Amino acid sequence: MAEHGSSPMLSPMLVLTRKAGESVVIGDEVVVRVLEVRGDVVRVGIEAPRDVQVHRQEVYDAVREANISAATASEEAISALQGIVRRAGT
Repeated sequence: MAEHGSSPMLSPMLVLTRKAGESVVIGDEVVVRVLEVRGDVVRVGIEAPRDVQVHRQEVYDAVREANISAATASEEAISALQGIVRRAGT
């Protein structure tokens, strides 16, 4: 059974019903298999080429936020750099 849901950031979502042992194939190289269902916990296995990054959403979000923070210059750093540039120009 398939139905379409939606996410505010992504294109419409395909929603599938799968039982333990059943799989979903994404493209030619990614297989997502339902390994076990216990209450509201679902264990999935993902087969993908090594060059395809696979992360849990919360890990992906944390890494992305850390990268954004690291790439954002603080006011203090900008002021220090401006001081260095001014001194070098004199």
